[in-house]
Amino acid sequence: MTKYLSAALRHYYFIPFILIFFSCATYYQKNIEFQQKFTSGQIEAADKFLDKNKKLSKGNNQLLYNLQKGVVLQLLDEYEASNTYFEEAYIFTEDYKKNYSLEALSLLTNPNVKPYTGEDHEVIFIHYYKALNYLRMGQMEEALVECRRINIKLNKLNDRYEDKKNRYKVDPFAHNLMGIIFEASGEINDAFIAYRNAYEAYQEVGSILNVKAPDQLKRDLVRTAGLMGFRTELETYEKEFNLKYEPKKDKSGELVFFWHNGLGPVKSEWTVNFVVIKGQGGLVTFENKEYGMNFPFYVRQDQDGKTQLGDLKIVRAAFPKYVDREPYFDKAKLSIGDKTYALEKGEDISAIAFVTLEDRMLREFANSLLRLALKQAAEEATRSENENLGALVSLVNAVTEKADTRNWQTLPHDIHYARVPLKDGANNIKFTAIGKGNDSMTEELYFEGEKGRTEFFIFNNLESSAPSSYNNQFNR
Repeated sequence: MTKYLSAALRHYYFIPFILIFFSCATYYQKNIEFQQKFTSGQIEAADKFLDKNKKLSKGNNQLLYNLQKGVVLQLLDEYEASNTYFEEAYIFTEDYKKNYSLEALSLLTNPNVKPYTGEDHEVIFIHYYKALNYLRMGQMEEALVECRRINIKLNKLNDRYEDKKNRYKVDPFAHNLMGIIFEASGEINDAFIAYRNAYEAYQEVGSILNVKAPDQLKRDLVRTAGLMGFRTELETYEKEFNLKYEPKKDKSGELVFFWHNGLGPVKSEWTVNFVVIKGQGGLVTFENKEYGMNFPFYVRQDQDGKTQLGDLKIVRAAFPKYVDREPYFDKAKLSIGDKTYALEKGEDISAIAFVTLEDRMLREFANSLLRLALKQAAEEATRSENENLGALVSLVNAVTEKADTRNWQTLPHDIHYARVPLKDGANNIKFTAIGKGNDSMTEELYFEGEKGRTEFFIFNNLESSAPSSYNNQFNR
């Protein structure tokens, strides 16, 4: 801890700049103008806002700029341009190297002084968005590459953690999407394997991620088992799902419809008061009885055997938390002729976000308190030399004790999908979204069907509640 403290103290020469740099606003509040344009559906205005603020594409928030620009361009049907920004985001997450000077400064202040490198699930969804863009451009192989990268990246991320690994360790919907793409490409055996992997993944992590295996996936699994002549697997799934395989006489065209519903959570912060208890031999303990938290640290002692932290005191620590934005609509359907197809939830991004942050906090809680211990030790060391400067350091500590509230705030709340057969030629489909009070909205859509071809389409409903305040708590 001594080497960190020495490095941190050097940065106190920048106290005046630190006081100016930090404010109480969260990342969401600082970007409220963009958020207002985006959430109200003014996508072209949101795009122009980003273009006018290209300085945001550099510095600590460049990843978030590229992610937001990528989403906006996808909504404007500019898929190739969208993927350019998502590729920039992907390269950043792959190539980022720690700056140890900034690491030391973050211990003195807070994580906001470092470049934002994304929560684990945010890094994953770069590939989902790239895959969708490729599908809209008719580039199946490229879309499959991105789907494969999702679970490869999940394994790679989890391998970094020796213990307290992520519960979001496999993405069922990524396997499901792979199956859909394989089947659209005529690779039925690979589609069956992907569907089976998806079903097993839903069974493994579905309850954790607030999602269950969609009925459409079960039908796809039965159908591809039947097409491949896998009698044992077919009989097993027919019995388990209470379905019967019925071979199709002809290969009609199909529509795979993705519904991005609502908006994902935004980060805020919650604070915890700790009693700092001085022990023997440089041992100090941060304790909060309400949450059952107890974290011991060793700090440097002076020649008289005294630590750089004073006697019993109370300190405040700030941590990030997610605040949900509840979607206005909770279900939707597609109608074509006299037939109706329910859009089923395949992915709950909000649930994934909460779980991912909770898992990270379990791993990094002690590091957050190490930052607090360093700041308190620096304050005591400075105060022993100069009372006035020590008071100023105390002010800096109070002002800079902030959580990192940055996150990708243009992700949907959840993803639903449906598979709809299309006749050759013109197909008129009515999309209906239904809210909790039975309020609804409809949209008439047109698709051109062609035998043997699969059409992919994305529909976005951005309507969500504004972030509401939560009591200080670790979980949702």
